[in-house]
Amino acid sequence: MQTRNKIFDDISQLMTNAMGVAQGARGEAETAMKGMIDRWLADRDFVTREEFEAVRAMAQKAREENAALEARIAALETKKPKK
Repeated sequence: MQTRNKIFDDISQLMTNAMGVAQGARGEAETAMKGMIDRWLADRDFVTREEFEAVRAMAQKAREENAALEARIAALETKKPKK
């Protein structure tokens, strides 16, 4: 009976060690994949979210200024005396 428990203990220990190795390999694979993706993205000329939002705000301001200038031109054209 004692021998049988020793075999089960050994198998249990072996499985525990195998799981630890598998988890370690998984962590290393995830780190390597993340590094590859980060390098791939860095090689591309993608903009960050902050840069995108800054340009978006500038475009919105330019549209608003353009609309204000159009309204001002229209008002000046209606005041212009005709010959």
